[in-house]
Amino acid sequence: MGPPPLLASGVVESLRGQLLVAGPALLDPNFARSVVLIGGHDDEGALGVILNRPLPVTVADAAPPLAPLVPSDESLFQGGPVQPQAAVVLAEFERLEDAGLIAFDSIGFLMGEVDAEVGERLRRARVFAGYAGWGPGQLEAELEEEGGWIVEPALPADPFTDEPEALWSSILRRKGGQYGILATMPVDPSMN
Repeated sequence: MGPPPLLASGVVESLRGQLLVAGPALLDPNFARSVVLIGGHDDEGALGVILNRPLPVTVADAAPPLAPLVPSDESLFQGGPVQPQAAVVLAEFERLEDAGLIAFDSIGFLMGEVDAEVGERLRRARVFAGYAGWGPGQLEAELEEEGGWIVEPALPADPFTDEPEALWSSILRRKGGQYGILATMPVDPSMN
């Protein structure tokens, strides 16, 4: 494994604002059939949240202080294997300065305590338990593995989809070609 691919300027090409869609060779149960929005990526690593794993618990039950940010019966989502006890809030911001980290457009992450005034200014939000993280060069190495991650630009509707379980297939269909065929693959290949 060589060093991460560098741009002419000597920095890692950032995948911030991109979706990583798990390919057929990605069998790690943490990420199989997942769609990850990358919120930050530089030479120190990358972080993001899995968008398509709602949990069988509501935000109101699991993280009551964050309940006012989301619709009343909104599920908590599994954001990734890192710090699963920590709540991560992804939101669409009216004011970009309210965001701790912008992933793309006006969509990004709240950092630290959520100020009630900031909460009232969010267009929409989703709460995640934990996040996905990669150390220096780790994501770049994974991207070189055949059949692993498939990269696709995120659209504003993706992080807040009403059908998170269908997100993996719908993004592969959107990408088209061989990926559209992959979208029809059963969860258990022996069922094919």
